[in-house]
Amino acid sequence: MNAAETLGNLAGMLIEGKVEVVDLSGPLGPDTPLLQLPEDFAKNTPKIEIHKISEYDSDGPFFAWNWLKIGEHSGTHFDAPHHWITGKDYADGYTDSIKPQNFVAPVNVIDCSAEVAKNPDFLLDAAGVKAWEAKHGEIKAGEWVVMRSDWDSRAGDEAAYLNADETGPHSPGPTVDCIEYILSKGVIGWGNQCIGTDAGQAGGMEPPYPAHNLLHAANKYGLASLANLDKLPPKGAILIAAPLKIVKGTGSPIRAMALVARG
Repeated sequence: MNAAETLGNLAGMLIEGKVEVVDLSGPLGPDTPLLQLPEDFAKNTPKIEIHKISEYDSDGPFFAWNWLKIGEHSGTHFDAPHHWITGKDYADGYTDSIKPQNFVAPVNVIDCSAEVAKNPDFLLDAAGVKAWEAKHGEIKAGEWVVMRSDWDSRAGDEAAYLNADETGPHSPGPTVDCIEYILSKGVIGWGNQCIGTDAGQAGGMEPPYPAHNLLHAANKYGLASLANLDKLPPKGAILIAAPLKIVKGTGSPIRAMALVARG
């Protein structure tokens, strides 16, 4: 079967419902949880605002439309390499310069939800990834790896989603050796269901924030605030994660989706 026939078969399966399109994004609006950095460390992204221009009224009698105030790294979003200092020198490290081919790839879903339910600071390490591979199959070059934690169940409550106390945020993520290992496999990127790609306490790792630090140093990508990973199989789905083509963009909110075989 050639590529044209394969694409034609996929189109038919989409129409027949044999391939389902699963929404992996959370709602994007004024109540969407946003990352909160210490005030003495850096500026924060302002809350999302949606302003009405017109809605079949004197400002526009036949149409409805809005204007938005929104940060690049708001809600379910894509981190481009230029987002982090280690990736700042890549000419193709912006949302408008990344090859579109890189926005569609197979996805490996590592289920850590049981561990996270017991410990919100759970960390997925390289040994955990290797144990998953022994059960489900090898992670291959050009694929995504995402950590299922079911953290998206907290997204309706910003305090629960950020889960911070006097010691900082508490949320799951990868260890340094986890990111090092998946990079050695040649992955295209890493995704998390939490507010960012790193664990809440990742600032104390060496190097700090390894998902950001190491991924973007390797010109790879991150996905944060993913939703509905419980609807995906461990292997076999195709992830579509396309950022807006923002000029010199460091990231972008996305409508992440997955193609999943159903029967």
